[in-house]
Amino acid sequence: MLSREQVQAALRPVAEPITKQSLVELGWIRDIMVKEERISLTVVSANQDESSKAEIEVNVRNLLTAAGANNIHIRFREASDHEKNELGLTSPQPEQEQPFRGRGEGLESVALLDPASQVSFIAVASGKGGVGKSTVTVNLAAALARAGKRVGLIDADIYGFSVPDMMGIEEIPVVIDGLIKPVERFGVKVMSMGFFIQENSPVIWRGPMLGKMLRQFLGDVNWGDLDYLLLDLPPGTGDIALDIHQMLPQSKEIIVTTPHATAAFVAARAGAMAVQTNHEILGVVENMAYYESAGGERDYVFGRGGGPRLAETLHTELLAQIPLGAPDNHLSEADYSPSIYKDNSNAGQMYNAMAQQIIDKCEQKG
Repeated sequence: MLSREQVQAALRPVAEPITKQSLVELGWIRDIMVKEERISLTVVSANQDESSKAEIEVNVRNLLTAAGANNIHIRFREASDHEKNELGLTSPQPEQEQPFRGRGEGLESVALLDPASQVSFIAVASGKGGVGKSTVTVNLAAALARAGKRVGLIDADIYGFSVPDMMGIEEIPVVIDGLIKPVERFGVKVMSMGFFIQENSPVIWRGPMLGKMLRQFLGDVNWGDLDYLLLDLPPGTGDIALDIHQMLPQSKEIIVTTPHATAAFVAARAGAMAVQTNHEILGVVENMAYYESAGGERDYVFGRGGGPRLAETLHTELLAQIPLGAPDNHLSEADYSPSIYKDNSNAGQMYNAMAQQIIDKCEQKG
């Protein structure tokens, strides 16, 4: 079976049709997944002409077949304006219109953190671990991207980072012109401590170092144009959550709980912190609300009422009640991830509806 590195090596001769540069060197062959005897990948394409894409697909298949692969799945994604600008394929925006310049060499600073930024920051918090906060975050991000929004996601749960694994990300970020380029998956640009830590190594850092890392994620990453930036906070009300509140006074917040009374009671502390720091609470998500059998019967495994009670306590609304379950992604290995629900699944539709609620709230407040 080929490794991911062998796939990249085999595909190095495949050129981008306009610039004639290697798609591998450009980083435009992404989401490479090698599972059992199947290889799946995404090709970023600046030219959406069908004959051009067909030529690339033939080249990719021929090269991988010659390398020993026989079950190959290829997807195409149109290059974003930012990606085209990087290759000089479109006219760049005037500098004053750039929403983010970062702090790389020769660049001015940090419009992303400017209070006048048009980006909607949404922190997702919980009172305790184990309630599915990260699951809610990654699926809300994917649903916002499906709705046509430009979405970024920071895995700010520094000690318990899990977003890359949950989204099936196997790439790592690269540095271009002094700025970190986030990894894109399901239309979401992602940054996580998990990209910089060896597998299963503990993070033994004190608060000031963690705050510095968060500032780097916000200031030294080339996010490009964003509509929403989601932050998956650590559980509880510790230093990292406080840093986020101080760095992003304009951030809004979503609180995640389970139906269990104790989980909702503890989650109220995270909500109280948001209120005390003048952050608007967009709503409450009750995760693992029930288990639904194949026959449609519901079993309330963790009790009932925690989410609605928490929403009432925090004077906000209940955004969704997500059932207990896991995505069935076995039939689509090209889009494989352990935690992302597909658009047409029941849970995926719930996240789509929640994303629309968030869009409506943010646009009304914008």
